[in-house]
Amino acid sequence: MVQIWNWVLVALAGWLNREQAKFIDYLKAENGVLRQALKGRSGGRIRLNDAQRKLLAVKAKALGFSGFRQLDPIVTPETLMRWYRRLIALKYTHSHKTLGRPPINGETKELVLEMSRENVLWGYDRIVGALKILGIEISPNSVKRILRDAGIDPAPKRGKSGSWSKFLKTHWETLASADFFTVEVATLSGFRRFCVFFVIELASRKVEIAGIKEAPDGVYMQQIARNLTDFQDGFLKAKTHLIVDRDPLYTKKFRTILETGGVELVQTPPKSPNLNPYAERFVRSIKEECLSRVMMFGEKHLRHLIKEFMIHYHSERNHQGINNELIEPGKQGTGEIQRKERLGGLLNFYHRVA
Repeated sequence: MVQIWNWVLVALAGWLNREQAKFIDYLKAENGVLRQALKGRSGGRIRLNDAQRKLLAVKAKALGFSGFRQLDPIVTPETLMRWYRRLIALKYTHSHKTLGRPPINGETKELVLEMSRENVLWGYDRIVGALKILGIEISPNSVKRILRDAGIDPAPKRGKSGSWSKFLKTHWETLASADFFTVEVATLSGFRRFCVFFVIELASRKVEIAGIKEAPDGVYMQQIARNLTDFQDGFLKAKTHLIVDRDPLYTKKFRTILETGGVELVQTPPKSPNLNPYAERFVRSIKEECLSRVMMFGEKHLRHLIKEFMIHYHSERNHQGINNELIEPGKQGTGEIQRKERLGGLLNFYHRVA
């Protein structure tokens, strides 16, 4: 009789240990889930992902409703059981194959878009042929749909409506832009406003100060156009396009002289300085680094300041737009590093002595 009771006590102890292990197992899982959910959070409602829900649902199922209600869990028993039933349902849910052609993968779509942007005259069939050479099979209608969804026009229309960036890229080496900026100069009779007209070569950032005048007019601008297109030393002799704004000083005669020299005038839309950014950036540089930091007395002083800045700009100042290089680099020595200055230290640069 004693042996029977001993056996019952051992069996009961083993059952209690197993039940206790289930509680401990669930609590460990819940603690781990809470640590993951709270990591990096500053407050708000805790949201569990599918993997965390699955883990808690499996552990809670082993406890059952009666055992689970003895705890104070982070979710209700009904919620955990609902998660468990969802897991069971997913086990017996089979995916069905859809009819029709397989979808076009993202890599092929990107390739179609890339080809259409880089080759504005390529039609649907031409793109299909180029992809076939690469081992990619696609129909013309699929190419048409990809381009339509991306808002890209068909080949004939796409070729005629080239973007501004495409125009710049195509004509980059033969492009220049021009603009005016004004400077207030002190004189004995008061302040006088001078207009400075300059032209900048986009590829190299080289700048030509084409004219400095208090009140430029059409006749003055015609002479500037002749100077810029001079076949021997004109700044625009190797250029085909000059980008300008809508200033009325760019007269019909000014345009005619440029066209005679082989340069087409390209006017930006009204109030669009972002379409002539290189000229705008030069104006900012010369004013912030030089002209706005000096009190100017007379036209002669103004011309001296601009002359000194232009020497500094071309041969002493690095330019971020051309990989921090100099526009007109000189021979660099290998000796001691020295600082040289212009305009009394207003403009500084460093070099190695020979």
